[in-house]
Amino acid sequence: MSCESDPYIFSTETLPSDLRFLPPLANGLLGWRVYNNIMHMGGVYNGEGGHCHRADVPCPLAVKVELEEPAKHSYSLNTHTGIFTHTLSSARVTASQFLYSHRYNPNLMVMEILLVRQVTSEEPVSVKLVSSFTPQSKDIGFESGPDYKGGRHIQGQTTTAEFPGGSCPSVHLIWNPIPATLTLLPGQSQGRWGFILVVANSLDSAEASFDEGLNLMATGNLRLSHEKAWKELWLQSKVEVAGSESLCKALIGCMFYLLSAFPSIHDTSRSFGGVSPGGLSNGGDGQDYWGHVFWDQDIWMYPGIALFYPKLARAVLEYRVRTIDGAKNNAQKQGFKGLKFPWESAVSGREVCPEDIYGQQEIHINGDVTLAFQHYLYLTEDLSMFREGQGSEVIYGVADYWVSRVTWNSEEQKYHLLGVMPPDEYYYNVDNSVYTNTVAKFSLQFAVELADLLQHPAPKEWKDVAEQIKIPFDQESQYHPEFDGYIKGRPVKQADTVMLGYPLGFAMSSEVRRNDLEAYEPVTDPHGPAMTWGMFAIGWLELGEAEKAQRLLEKCFSNIQGPFQVWSESSDGSGAVNFLTGMGGFLQAVLFGYTGFRVERECLAFSPILPNDISELCIRGVNYLGSQMDWLLRKEEVCIILREGASRDDAVKPYLQVVLKASGTKIPLTPGKPVTFPREPGCVRKLATTSCWPF
Repeated sequence: MSCESDPYIFSTETLPSDLRFLPPLANGLLGWRVYNNIMHMGGVYNGEGGHCHRADVPCPLAVKVELEEPAKHSYSLNTHTGIFTHTLSSARVTASQFLYSHRYNPNLMVMEILLVRQVTSEEPVSVKLVSSFTPQSKDIGFESGPDYKGGRHIQGQTTTAEFPGGSCPSVHLIWNPIPATLTLLPGQSQGRWGFILVVANSLDSAEASFDEGLNLMATGNLRLSHEKAWKELWLQSKVEVAGSESLCKALIGCMFYLLSAFPSIHDTSRSFGGVSPGGLSNGGDGQDYWGHVFWDQDIWMYPGIALFYPKLARAVLEYRVRTIDGAKNNAQKQGFKGLKFPWESAVSGREVCPEDIYGQQEIHINGDVTLAFQHYLYLTEDLSMFREGQGSEVIYGVADYWVSRVTWNSEEQKYHLLGVMPPDEYYYNVDNSVYTNTVAKFSLQFAVELADLLQHPAPKEWKDVAEQIKIPFDQESQYHPEFDGYIKGRPVKQADTVMLGYPLGFAMSSEVRRNDLEAYEPVTDPHGPAMTWGMFAIGWLELGEAEKAQRLLEKCFSNIQGPFQVWSESSDGSGAVNFLTGMGGFLQAVLFGYTGFRVERECLAFSPILPNDISELCIRGVNYLGSQMDWLLRKEEVCIILREGASRDDAVKPYLQVVLKASGTKIPLTPGKPVTFPREPGCVRKLATTSCWPF
């Protein structure tokens, strides 16, 4: 299935006037916005506490190609391959510049130049390579090192640790020197040049990666290995629609930029530094939230990736595990037990938010982190993450925090959470945020459930607090107030209460779900952050109102800045750039809205619905319990194909079956054999196993 043109290639003849919307190139470790003289490396921050930010690393590939004669310019980002191309065509020569962050070797970035004569001539043809690179950084004290195999070398350390006594990471750069000009000699019809840049935390690693880069160039495999890695990624996930080219391109852009922020599926280094709202390409001092990691990673970006890539999902959880010590420190500073994950996180897990009130009060992030772990377990049944991987320490530590953080209200006979900031940051120091209390309730319940699975004695308080925590509800209006004392009709910044239905899955009637949507939609800031409307769209899709959902989802298109599908946080282009949070929310609206996917304890439930202008939705590579499936949703039918060789090889091997709610019919899935059945509005099907939880 394809749109009218190849939706995976974003092309233009003119670059955006706002250079913030040039395409980011990243590979989970290195991130760079093309032509910028600054790049970033995952896990490399400078500054203490609230001054902590991604350290600026100078980029030797900040080069523009120029011809002496007039030329036609074209620019393209090929998301099939993750390669940005600038082509200059004149009467005498075509010059092409290729830039990419290497997908297989994450320490490598590459520039290639190709010159092709257009007419036979004995005259030399030259192009200029104009560089804005200087080997300096305001965050890293660089000094020159000895050249290595023809490559220039600088090394340095960040100037200030994240916290007193913390370490300052080292950074080494080795790169091929880039000449001021490249020339086709008389008689040469074409020429190709390759330049590699290596960025690493140690000299040994830098030299090893440079050696690998040189070897890949020598054998002609530099680009091939990169393209192969992207091809492998795309084979595991596709989200395409028929009927709307703009939606098709938007979804591809979302998947591409989100995947660019995650490590290789073969990376076993466990050095992943998390995903920040603007990705690795952004996040310097005072920009794009300083490159910090928020709830955005766990709630907004993670679900769409976890549905396809268990290894990348696990990398997110392992990032949180590595910050356990910092989370303990945060809780102790607040006077509580357990773990308090920071509102803004860097490497250590200590709070690095520039403004104390967010770190003190926006405590719902604890439940957001737990929810990611819970979904991972339900999607994979991988208990090793919780046993050997310390995931249980996260879940239990969060539960202990909630128990120490609540206050018993004898009048209401309920536990309260006082003095918090809800996801809606227009309000602070409020009591009983409905989202915060609900996510606390669910994370406590999951702690009890996990303890039972692992045969770990669960403190009685976990269950008691979960059962008796207050969930604000207005009986008269039959809706959920955002917090105690919220006055209906007051403005809100972003999706908050409407997230009770999805992603939290809080049980409520259709009437209450509708009332929540109708109460908050008209008072939500139209210039608020981009992910909001996806949550409203999912709510209306749950209620069967596909056209209303589609109108809300279309609001997101004003956040997509052409021509490279780079998102801004706000619709006017302001806020964080390459706003992965918005992309994640948009992607979820399709992956969990149109399909009705819900990740539950013993099944993957689904209830498909498509708006009128979408004739077909194809989702390839859904990974559930170790099996990969391709889904094709049409107006009247659903088709599921279990991939050949994609099932688990466990001693106890459950097979997947579709359970139709209306009739109770059970349809087994056989690898390679399509299963097609009618789509009936409102009929919830379940993808389940014959032996759930075969531990």
